[in-house]
Amino acid sequence: MYFTSPTRGVLGFEQMFSDIMDFVAEDPDASYKLIIGTDSQVHEDVLFVTAVIIHRLGKGGRYYFTRRRERKMPSLRQRIFYEVALSLGVASRLAERLAENGSASLDVEIHLDVGRNGETRDMIREVVGMVTGTGFDAKIKPNSYGASKVADKYAR
Repeated sequence: MYFTSPTRGVLGFEQMFSDIMDFVAEDPDASYKLIIGTDSQVHEDVLFVTAVIIHRLGKGGRYYFTRRRERKMPSLRQRIFYEVALSLGVASRLAERLAENGSASLDVEIHLDVGRNGETRDMIREVVGMVTGTGFDAKIKPNSYGASKVADKYAR
């Protein structure tokens, strides 16, 4: 799996992780959030974009994204569940590396592309439950900018 950084170019997972740790080491006293969010767009197939954002609270951040194409899915519900599964997969790998690296205290959030308005409102409880059941914090729209802004930008 490869990630693209607007400033660093194409990186493997380990290179991305190292870049995140270097960013945190630049200002170790700052507060950070590690955010993972996925969005999708239907074309002839479905393009899924997963974004990883390291946010230095009040002081900017860096982000990385990966793209994956899948054949069309029959329903929005199936697409949303797949988005959540992709985000959880990346978050789990990152959490594992953070634990190995002694940085398990870094706050990890999953940003979901669901909200109280629109077609996805009936799915909020289910997808938030999936995320919190795995031990991560979940954010929905309008607070889920990792999915609804960063990933969405590269899914279009």
